[in-house]
Amino acid sequence: MLDDTAVFHSSADANEFQVGYCTNVHSGADLLATRANLEKYALAVKQQVSPDGPMAVGLWLSAQAAEDLLRHELTEAFADWLGEVGLVPFTLNGFPYGDFHADIVKHAVYQPDWTDIRRRRYTENLIQIMDRLLVPGAEGSISTLPLAWGNPPPEDSQWVEFADGLRRIASRLKQLEQETGRLIYVCIEPEPGCVLQRGEDVIRFFEDRLLADGDEHAVRRYLRVCHDICHGAVMFEDQGQVLQRYQDAGIQIGKVQISSAIVLRLDALPHQQRATALEQLREFSEDRYLHQTLVRRAADESPVFFEDLPAALDQASDPSQWGGEWRVHHHVPIYLDRFGALETSQQDILLCLEVLKRSGQVRHFEVETYGWGILPRSLRRAGLADCIADELLWLREHF
Repeated sequence: MLDDTAVFHSSADANEFQVGYCTNVHSGADLLATRANLEKYALAVKQQVSPDGPMAVGLWLSAQAAEDLLRHELTEAFADWLGEVGLVPFTLNGFPYGDFHADIVKHAVYQPDWTDIRRRRYTENLIQIMDRLLVPGAEGSISTLPLAWGNPPPEDSQWVEFADGLRRIASRLKQLEQETGRLIYVCIEPEPGCVLQRGEDVIRFFEDRLLADGDEHAVRRYLRVCHDICHGAVMFEDQGQVLQRYQDAGIQIGKVQISSAIVLRLDALPHQQRATALEQLREFSEDRYLHQTLVRRAADESPVFFEDLPAALDQASDPSQWGGEWRVHHHVPIYLDRFGALETSQQDILLCLEVLKRSGQVRHFEVETYGWGILPRSLRRAGLADCIADELLWLREHF
């Protein structure tokens, strides 16, 4: 077990665990809003979880915020301010490009994809910023989307573009380390419904595309995986098995996003309670984000994929469909194991962390409950900073 305070601290020692929360929970897609959110929320979280020392934090910088920092040469001043207030960035979330808290996000979060030059330029900007924000000697991670949304499936020419763009990023990161000694890696984050949605998809992409041509050492060192625990749980992946598959394939996990999905085990409920459970689940159907849903009718059957929760609920209007186990991509507070008739995938978090603590191979952990504002009121606590702090304190107790 780690020291109660060290787990939330960040330092130049790359051998330390670094744990923070992801600031994509905060609305605002420009630099002014980014700093205002850190002042209002992150410092309030720090007061509760690390009042006497620095607190590690995972930053989300939109493409606009990143442009603002670089174009106006504000990165050094931003880094100085972060140091003064005791916020130490160790990872960047480079998945959402634009306004992640627009009224309707849905499929827009997957744009631009890795066939678009804007995605590579955004990632290159984040690399430049990360290099300047990190303390001397520290390594950094940047998560990115799993190539593109998966429907329609990509054509071969798109696969070539995906691989070419990411190999260019690997080359840029190799050059950076050779010139400065700074190690930064970009981490691909598989997600339900995307081109890469399972561990096996990621491994196949590495073996068939990324490693098939080019600098194998650069690909393996600078391109890694961002393992989102919620995403794996929704896909019914066994946490220990998928982590072992990555290791067997020689693919490193650069960071882990600690997140929890909704689980509904209809078969475990008396039939007369199932309608009530589905009504409770309907409270999580909302307009901002996609909530990919998988329903497995029996343990020996493949899950049925629904692009969004409303589609899954529509088919459940027929009582003959009131069965099976449902997994919903809706990041809920990690300190909850159940609420009402619904459960969470919290056990996947505990299993994943136990496996990773034994291996000691992953250093970057980021709590990513980004949807506090869309949760039913019954699941919200007093203020956003308190909610985030409660998650980090729960994690401290279990990690």
